[in-house]
Amino acid sequence: MMSYVSVNKIEGASQGNRLATLIADLQDRLAKRRVFRTTLRELQGLSARELDDLGLNRTMLRRIAWQAANGQ
Repeated sequence: MMSYVSVNKIEGASQGNRLATLIADLQDRLAKRRVFRTTLRELQGLSARELDDLGLNRTMLRRIAWQAANGQ
């Protein structure tokens, strides 16, 4: 879905620009995925007590990791 949006954004661009934009989008998505996975793994490594001290429960971890990866 994301690559479809990227292609539509750059319809008027030259082939070189289009390729560069697609590569940049892919690199951005991969970097966000890395942050998501690292953050989630670290949060999942916390004990129930540590999560409780932070005011978190396990059902919140994926959302928190997603927010960390996407800057929200």
